[in-house]
Amino acid sequence: MSTQRTQRPRRAAITGIGVIAPNGQRTDAYWKSVSEGIGVLDRITREGCGHLPLRVAGEVRSFDATALIEDRFLVQTDRFSHFAMAAAALALDDAGLGSGDPAEPFSIGVVTAAGSGGGEFGQRELQKLWGQGPRFVGPYQSIAWFYAASTGQISIRSGFKGPCGVVASDEAGGLDSLAHAAGAVRRGTDTMVVGAAEAPLAPYSMVCQLGYPEISTVEDPALAYRPFTSKACGFVPAEGGALLVVEDETRARERGVPVRATLAGHAATFTGASRWEESREGLARAIRGALDEAGAAPEDIDVVFADAMGVPEADRAEALAIADALGAHGKRVPVTAPKAGFGRAHCAAPVLDTVAAVLSMEHGQVPPTPNVFDICHDLDLVMSRARPAELRTALVLSRGLMGSNAALVVRRGGESAR
Repeated sequence: MSTQRTQRPRRAAITGIGVIAPNGQRTDAYWKSVSEGIGVLDRITREGCGHLPLRVAGEVRSFDATALIEDRFLVQTDRFSHFAMAAAALALDDAGLGSGDPAEPFSIGVVTAAGSGGGEFGQRELQKLWGQGPRFVGPYQSIAWFYAASTGQISIRSGFKGPCGVVASDEAGGLDSLAHAAGAVRRGTDTMVVGAAEAPLAPYSMVCQLGYPEISTVEDPALAYRPFTSKACGFVPAEGGALLVVEDETRARERGVPVRATLAGHAATFTGASRWEESREGLARAIRGALDEAGAAPEDIDVVFADAMGVPEADRAEALAIADALGAHGKRVPVTAPKAGFGRAHCAAPVLDTVAAVLSMEHGQVPPTPNVFDICHDLDLVMSRARPAELRTALVLSRGLMGSNAALVVRRGGESAR
């Protein structure tokens, strides 16, 4: 790394996007579904789940891990890591980095966020333990369920030896992981592979989620997840996720690859589990902190990608937090929640929202919020169809069931602070 490069300010640029989501297993398919407001929520079809009260989710169907990932990785990893490895490969290809051995392995790091871990793998091995005995439990049980598994497997598979980590900070960890990667780039790491993927639809994982009162148990897919409406009844979980390539903007331009967006500002707070009224202040503080780091005024925000918990108290707190932080602009800025059409994938949800924000800025469209037609909050929520708009700066919001709050400001490629 040259002395000149280390002396000038470094900006974290998004140059690659990889998506494995219920509504699209590549970025173009994901955007088509999001921009058209297509809903894919449906009855859960996973084996062993039929007797559970959680009936509707966003499933990644027709996902063939064997066609995308080598056998030696499949045998030691869970479905959530399969999603992550597949999405990482797509992101690296999109960034023009490919999947071969990197020329400078210590210049590339990996950071992911995870909330549910490897529930399917863990359940299978525990069933062997209690049904057949300890000798039938495989050695990879010790690592496949672990939250850090995806970070480790992505780095091993690609030969990356730069700074690696895992963020465990609730659903908002998806945004926190992006901030972690941006910080690594600013401190001197050339490239980070970052994001989140979840697979919370195994029976064991679903039973764990049923302890959250915010989970929707409505059986009609069209009614199960309707944030910001008087009929809000909780959120619908989803599997899948997204990985991004984030690198030094100058290095990206030297490589001749497009800078799709820059990570301009982030902040996080904590207000406690299910304390939705208190999350108003916590989220507002996070928004202000993200704006300050980005050097942005409230009026600079062109679109807000909402957390959209789908719980009346939580939705009200979010609407008020947006107004508190953005002032009068908070009532007129377009707000959207595409995840209402495919589910809330825990830590991966805000990463998928960040992808949608980048694509929205590229295409000049604010995507709609599916299944929502009658909002009961003072927001300019985009519904029914996409809204054309000149988008330079997006605000992405996230809150976790355990009380984390985070906000991220993303700028369109080529934009700078106004």
